[in-house]
Amino acid sequence: MPSIEKIENKARRSPGSLSFNDACALAEYYFGPPRKGSGSHVAIFKMGWQGDPRVNLQKGDGGKAKRYQVEQLLTAIDRKKGEAK
Repeated sequence: MPSIEKIENKARRSPGSLSFNDACALAEYYFGPPRKGSGSHVAIFKMGWQGDPRVNLQKGDGGKAKRYQVEQLLTAIDRKKGEAK
């Protein structure tokens, strides 16, 4: 399995081509295990911020994560990294 850094770089270069499994691995690294979704094709990750925000990841065509959801995940990761400084 590629490192988290490699997965994150791939997501930033091409969010539409990231696999669902890689997106879930990236989200789990930064935000912990997902809340149970409604099947094996859905994962919901809780952010640690006020207002109880979440990132939902769904498996799209060809086992890829949906592009807009990968972009939301990257925004949340950037926010988390910014707060850690």
